[in-house]
Amino acid sequence: MELLANKYRPNKLDDVIGQTHLIGDNKILTNLISNKKLFSMILYGKPGIGKTSIAYALVNELNIRHRFLNATINTKADFEVVVEEAKLYGEMVVIMDEIHRLNKDKQDLLLPYLESGLIILIGLTTSNPYHIINPAIRSRCQIFELHELTIEEIVIGLKKIAKNEEIKVDEESYTYIAKTSSGDFRNAINLLDIASSSTNNKKVTMDVLKNINSKPVFFADKNEDGHYDVLSAFQKSIRGSDVNASLHYLARLIESGDLDSIYRRMSVIAYEDIGLANPSIGPKVMAAISAAERVGLPEARIPLGTIVTEMALSPKSNSAYLALDNALDDIRKGNTGNVPNHIKTTSPDYKYPHNYKNHFVKQEYLPNNIKNKKYYIPAKNKYEDNLNKLHEEMTK
Repeated sequence: MELLANKYRPNKLDDVIGQTHLIGDNKILTNLISNKKLFSMILYGKPGIGKTSIAYALVNELNIRHRFLNATINTKADFEVVVEEAKLYGEMVVIMDEIHRLNKDKQDLLLPYLESGLIILIGLTTSNPYHIINPAIRSRCQIFELHELTIEEIVIGLKKIAKNEEIKVDEESYTYIAKTSSGDFRNAINLLDIASSSTNNKKVTMDVLKNINSKPVFFADKNEDGHYDVLSAFQKSIRGSDVNASLHYLARLIESGDLDSIYRRMSVIAYEDIGLANPSIGPKVMAAISAAERVGLPEARIPLGTIVTEMALSPKSNSAYLALDNALDDIRKGNTGNVPNHIKTTSPDYKYPHNYKNHFVKQEYLPNNIKNKKYYIPAKNKYEDNLNKLHEEMTK
C-alpha cells in the first residue's frame, strides 16, 4: 500500500505547503513556471519542509527531463550515465539529494556541464550551503533557504489529506500531530497515516495518537546544522539570562542524548559569558558534569538542570575573555616588543613583589613600545567591582 506522504507529494507548486516567500503571486519560483525558465539552485532547510516536493513540482510543471541522484549513494558511474543522457537529449535537470556530501570526483565531473547549461542542478540539503558546499558548485547555483513550517501550515496540509482519504480527525488531534512533528510535514503525514490505519473506522483521536507517538520529534541531529542551532540557542539563552529558554534548550539537548555537547558548551559559557561576575561557576559546572557522568541518564538531568538554572540567573561578564582576545589581536598584528630586561629569567634588577608592602612594587612588565596598553576593561558587577577596588588599594 502506498504511503500517504508519497501519494500526496505535490505535482505543482500551488500544492506545496508553506514557503510563501518563494511560492505565490509574483514570487520567484512561481514566476519560473510562468516564464518557463529554470536555473541551477540549492534548496536548503530542515527535513520534511518541502525541498524534494518543490524540486519535483518544478520539473513536473515545466515538463523537463530529469533524474534523481543522491550524492552519497550514487556512484561516479551513475553520474556519468546521467551526463551521457543529458548529451543525448540536450538538457537534463539533476535533482541531487544530500548535495553537501558531493565528493571532488563527482564535482569535477559535473562542473563543466553546469557551466555550459547542459545540466541544471537542483541541490537539496539540510546543511547551510554557505558553510559546507564547495564554492565552485555554490557559485553556479542560486541558493534558497526554506522556512520551517508553522503548526497552522501543517494543520492545513493535514486537513486536505484527511478530507481526501475520509479520515476523521478532531482539532485537538490535528494540533497534536503538528506539534509532535516539530515542523516536519512528512513526519506529520506519516503519523496521520499510521494513526488512521490502526483504527477500524479511520477515526484519529488523542488516545490513538498518544499510544503511537508520545514523544515529540524535533530536529537536533548531532551531525547537522539543527543540532548546532539548538546549542547556539542554549548558549545565547543563558547569556541572555532567560532561565526558561535555557532549560527548554537543555531539555532538547538531553532528549537528543548528546551529553558531551552539553558539557562542552556549559564549560565554555562558564568562562566566556559569566566569567568574573561569578568566578565560582566554573568549578560548579565541572562538579555538575562529574555528577551527571557518574549517574548517567535519566538522573543526569538533575545536576544539569540545577547548574543551568544557576548559570542563567547568574550575573554576566565577558571582560576577561575580551581582554585576552585584545591581547591576542595585538600579538597577531605584531604589536609585541621585547620582554623588559628587569623581568628576564636571570635579571638581578627584578623587584620581588612579596618583599614589599601589600605584596606590590611598581615596575614595568609590558614591552616598552606597548607599555601603556590596557587590555582589561572592567565590567560593572559586584565581584569585579570588589576585585578592582582591592587592586586599587593594593597598588596605591
